[in-house]
Amino acid sequence: MASKEPEHEHREDEEAPAAEDEDTGAQVAPIVKLEEVAVSTGEENEDPILDLKSKLYRFDKEGNHWKERGAGTVKLLKHKETGKVRLVMRQSKTLKICANHLVLPTMTVQEHAGNDKSCLWHASDYADGELKDELFCIRFASVENCKTFMQMFQEVAESQKPKEENKDASDAAGQLEKLSFQEKAGEEKAVAKKEEKETKVDTEKADTENKDGEPASST
Repeated sequence: MASKEPEHEHREDEEAPAAEDEDTGAQVAPIVKLEEVAVSTGEENEDPILDLKSKLYRFDKEGNHWKERGAGTVKLLKHKETGKVRLVMRQSKTLKICANHLVLPTMTVQEHAGNDKSCLWHASDYADGELKDELFCIRFASVENCKTFMQMFQEVAESQKPKEENKDASDAAGQLEKLSFQEKAGEEKAVAKKEEKETKVDTEKADTENKDGEPASST
């Protein structure tokens, strides 16, 4: 005859609450107290002037092909004091830096042949902790974002030209304008002098003709 479990055991199982649901009201102090630590990104003294999601590639010269550096947000950051602008890009998940270099006046950005959502540029990059000459290709989700990046990149590169060069260009233009004015003034002076000389000659000639035509006086 099969054995039957006692009914009171079932009632105890049903009535006994789960241990994890019990609330004793006791407060357990943490073993280690963690203090809030300020994390520095290195961007505290910079203002973002561009912030776009993208995917970055670098050209591998040895393998002669493109390698993905990561997908994330590319930024153009302008230093609050020096005015210098650098390009920084971090991977979205790990925040690992995949591009970090200054935007210099000698840099140019070009459209990628066959893909109007991508563009290319050369840079001396410091993402790996040492300067490396890199050829980058960046791809955006839309043509508009790519054009915005290219336009801003070129404007920044132009703005980074030394002020001395702009001053020299202005001075040169001023000198040319001054020379042009002096030449024009000289020409006008020469014409006036010539006209004055011609007028003098005509006057002397007229005086001579009048003198020759006068009758001799009688005594």
